[in-house]
Amino acid sequence: MKCKSFYWLALLMCFFALSCDNTEDGSYVDPITIYEKVNGNWQLANLKMVDETAKANKIEPSEENLSTYFNYEDFKINFNVDEKNRPTSYEVTGNVPPLFAPKGYWELSSDFQQTNDRATKIYLYSDAQKTQKTDELRLMSVPGKNEEMQLQLVRSSGGTPFVSYIFKLNAIN
Repeated sequence: MKCKSFYWLALLMCFFALSCDNTEDGSYVDPITIYEKVNGNWQLANLKMVDETAKANKIEPSEENLSTYFNYEDFKINFNVDEKNRPTSYEVTGNVPPLFAPKGYWELSSDFQQTNDRATKIYLYSDAQKTQKTDELRLMSVPGKNEEMQLQLVRSSGGTPFVSYIFKLNAIN
């Protein structure tokens, strides 16, 4: 008899324990996009020029650090978004030779980080309607907790890359 009572008591306790678990999932919020992570002011930490032809042919040196040449230590870029985290304008500041248009408009090839091996691209435009593309940057590393981002600008001739520039940027708070 004691065993039967214990069984019913244990079953009753499990029932009460399970019925008290009322999980609140909260309200829906939009997922975090790459726009939210790229938005803001960025300062150059390092600029590397890669000779893609030399690299492909295993000729050394194939890379050169340009960070301290041509005032690139002054390089800053600001990516702006609107109140809905949609891209608006960008602007490069600092007395540096331009490797791409120093100001204009931008958008990403994808709002979210890719799950395949394709990098997200930042398309640069000269007009607010985003019909006149001036360049594209490859987003090599998405900003996260470390507040670092890497962009790559590739120059090609006849579809073959011959030089690329890798910008390592740190967020300016």
